[in-house]
Amino acid sequence: MKRKSILLVLCIGMILTSCESKISLNSTDVKNEKNQKNTTMENPDKGYNLPIDEDKKKEAVNDCEEIMGIIRDIYSEYNGIQEEDQNTAEQMMNRMKEIIKQNGNPVIGSDHYSVMDNYQKMEQFLKSAEQEEKGSVILYEADTDGGITRKEYSYDGKEMSVMSAKMIWSEDTEPVLTYISLSKIKEWAYTENGNFCYELCVPEPPEVTEIVDGSCIIRVKPLSEECREYSKKYVSTFGYQGNNLLCSNWNAEDMQGLDYNGLYEYFYQMKYGEKFTAEKEVVGIPAEEFENVIMTYLPVTKEELKEWAVYDEQSNMFIWERLGCGNYSPTHFGLSLPEVTEVRHNES
Repeated sequence: MKRKSILLVLCIGMILTSCESKISLNSTDVKNEKNQKNTTMENPDKGYNLPIDEDKKKEAVNDCEEIMGIIRDIYSEYNGIQEEDQNTAEQMMNRMKEIIKQNGNPVIGSDHYSVMDNYQKMEQFLKSAEQEEKGSVILYEADTDGGITRKEYSYDGKEMSVMSAKMIWSEDTEPVLTYISLSKIKEWAYTENGNFCYELCVPEPPEVTEIVDGSCIIRVKPLSEECREYSKKYVSTFGYQGNNLLCSNWNAEDMQGLDYNGLYEYFYQMKYGEKFTAEKEVVGIPAEEFENVIMTYLPVTKEELKEWAVYDEQSNMFIWERLGCGNYSPTHFGLSLPEVTEVRHNES
């Protein structure tokens, strides 16, 4: 059997609304100085909850209602069952996407590693905006609740904004608008890897007591099918929360710096196909169980694990603690989504 070497990239999420820390875009991810300068908002106004032109609002609502009308039968078929199973929800969204994409607009699913159909239209808009050319593009998102989100990005030659509208189904299967908003985009970039990164204008202290994160990333240019497969199979389980497997520099000759205690529950999920559950009072994992799980995937010995991980010799247990508000503060990076961007097949 051929061994496969997987090269990883740290991709800062898709759209992350649960983050509490506000992080600016990394300037190294911007193609050049000119693009970075052109994509920074200079106006001092707040830039969020802006008034919406009535004609534009009516157009957005009509568009959403039209799309909801053509996906109604699909939603009715999956109504209720998509909430119970992720695979079923993805099947529903994929069928919805197939219908929505026929209008020629870009469309993406809200599931991880979703492919943006008609991405060329979004890419052309972004590349034109980099050249300070005015334009707009509409992106539809098929959501797990059976509804849709419509986002209209506009660039006026200086600034970019986005008008977002969300529509869901009522109990009697009628479309209902839940919100529509217009916000300026504080800064943005379209990276060489095909990611649209931007930061919305959001309320800031002292107007609010908690930090609101307006950072968003959308993959425009799709990953290959192979990369998506390996992303789901090998790196999505780990992410960047509670372990350092994908965000530290290590190799087979230098594995001392890995957080083995934090990694245990993620390798457990890979090995047994279910999430690790433990009683609240559990503070450690018996050595034999811990070593069996870790050594299934990493070339380390029992002796090395006892030396490098947090191990209690008296109880013969490896220390483990459930992540919670008392020992972990969510960050934009920690909640982001990793991707496999290249797969290299070795001869051995």
